[in-house]
Amino acid sequence: MTESSNTLEMNEEVGSYQHKTLWASIVGYAMDGLDMMMLAFVLPLIIAYYSLNPAQAGSISTITMLGVVVGGYAFGILADSYGRVRVFTWTILVFSVFTGLCAFAPNFETFNIFRFLSGLGLGGEFGIGMTLVTETWPKKLRTRATSYVALGYQGGTILATLAAAFIAPHFGWKGVFLVGVVPALLAWWSRRSLKEPDIWLKTKDEKKTSISIVELFKGWRITGTTIGLIIICSVQNFGYFGIMNWMPTMLATQHHYTINGTVVWTISTVIGMVIGIITFAWLADKWGRKPAYMTFQICAAIIVWIYFHIDNPTLLVALGSVLGFFVNGMMGGYGALLAEHYATRARSTAENIIFNTGRFIGSFGPLIIGFMALNHSLSAALGTISFVYIVAALSILFLVPETKGKDLA
Repeated sequence: MTESSNTLEMNEEVGSYQHKTLWASIVGYAMDGLDMMMLAFVLPLIIAYYSLNPAQAGSISTITMLGVVVGGYAFGILADSYGRVRVFTWTILVFSVFTGLCAFAPNFETFNIFRFLSGLGLGGEFGIGMTLVTETWPKKLRTRATSYVALGYQGGTILATLAAAFIAPHFGWKGVFLVGVVPALLAWWSRRSLKEPDIWLKTKDEKKTSISIVELFKGWRITGTTIGLIIICSVQNFGYFGIMNWMPTMLATQHHYTINGTVVWTISTVIGMVIGIITFAWLADKWGRKPAYMTFQICAAIIVWIYFHIDNPTLLVALGSVLGFFVNGMMGGYGALLAEHYATRARSTAENIIFNTGRFIGSFGPLIIGFMALNHSLSAALGTISFVYIVAALSILFLVPETKGKDLA
């Protein structure tokens, strides 16, 4: 099989080109997990270095997320116009350069500027990588292929943990940021030899009647689909950020867990997430997208409600894997689900804008949970996340059509 035979709507085989696109996308999304967790681990060191107050420290994540959202929008549109691989290479280069420069920031203001600029590059990783994989893998394996990309995020969190454990004690937070550049440069190198998908090459010379973002709201049917997809992406991120940000605090304050205890919970939950992502992808390819999503969303609503009414701390840790399985297992399907509803001329735009909009809305999850916890216990506040999964299930049921086995247009 040659490199040029890289579109598989007609050819259902998987060759070296498909594996290269998968690897490049996995490593790219791993940078997302690496960056977010890397900052979380070394934040106390950054606070001490720049003598920051809590508000200034909190602004780092906010500014980074703003860069991610803006970058996701911009690079998604550019990838539809100039090519997936070309823009994909730009994004990781932008991320690596400005992540490295963070280590040399002379003051806090400059550091935040570099964080925003690195976020721009990071924002394009999910959507463009998912687009590239969906356009080059056979439809019968499409969701399973994108689920492997989703696993990259978990791999990034592991890299961040190792960097914080072995680099920070000897070289401080600056050393961690510099080491973070290495896998990013590896991702850049892995993309240099890739060719654009045939399906994009065939459409790039077609005369466009509108800019790609308009395609997301072209008519009532596609507008409803776009709104439905934004809702489920928002719920996905709301639940993930809300639980992962507040659960360790709940274990510490309500159940008197030490840091080691919360680490055990995190490991249990991440294992469940990994198994859930793989399982969900298999079910989505076998049952269809709607049945798989609705099953997981309803089960997530049930397990979240039950989980945050449990008082036994040991049981909370043991069932952490079940929580992670249903809450984050759905990440295995977003790449394929979003790609199948839009034409090639707008696919990368759709992937980036819809998912990053959901990520932006979902990032308010920890804030909302925090406000609710002012008048209720933290466990009760977290339990209310259960209801948002019902909203997501209804959105899938009424707004999002089934696309299993659909050829990409």
